[in-house]
Amino acid sequence: MLTLYGMPDSGNCYKPRLLLAKLGRPFRHVQVNSVSGETRTAAYLAKNPNGKVPLLELDDGRRLAESNAILLHLSEGTRYLPTDAYQRALVFQWLFFEQYSHEPYIAVRRALLKYPARADQATPDRMAHLLDAGHGALGVMETQLRVSRFIAGDALTVADIALFAYTQDAAFAGYEIARFPGVTAWLDRVRADEGHVPLDWLP
Repeated sequence: MLTLYGMPDSGNCYKPRLLLAKLGRPFRHVQVNSVSGETRTAAYLAKNPNGKVPLLELDDGRRLAESNAILLHLSEGTRYLPTDAYQRALVFQWLFFEQYSHEPYIAVRRALLKYPARADQATPDRMAHLLDAGHGALGVMETQLRVSRFIAGDALTVADIALFAYTQDAAFAGYEIARFPGVTAWLDRVRADEGHVPLDWLP
């Protein structure tokens, strides 16, 4: 059976759980808390030297880190990853966007507000910058979602799953999600897709 190491309230850890739920694939979930230092133990670092979650352990013992890499692996041969080369490249494009232009702002601001241990890092200047940059990322998504039902086209893909994970919690982080009606409607479409589970779902 697949084993997934992660935190129940982490958006990055939610991504593979959501996809596995949609695929109906059984897996074992092992809770590892990065905030309390559990990812820095010798035992965990032996599994993932980068000391982060999520981490997927395959049936044969091989391991795969990085949430979007896990999504790509699990989605091979499914409706969540196109077979057409250009359409696949569009999915990759939005996965890179999520990691470089979305997650560093929206996810980070959420974490600074959610975890008391990180409160000292939430300086006014930093929080203002994260808010402005995150709104910029939501604006890019809004532009795309005016012309397509999902982020990489007319079908839901792992790009949507990746971007949904933190966008669905953006309001908690102080983002004015109502400014982006296309994004708001897209969030509803993602939630309505077959097999959807909430952030705190565990097997």
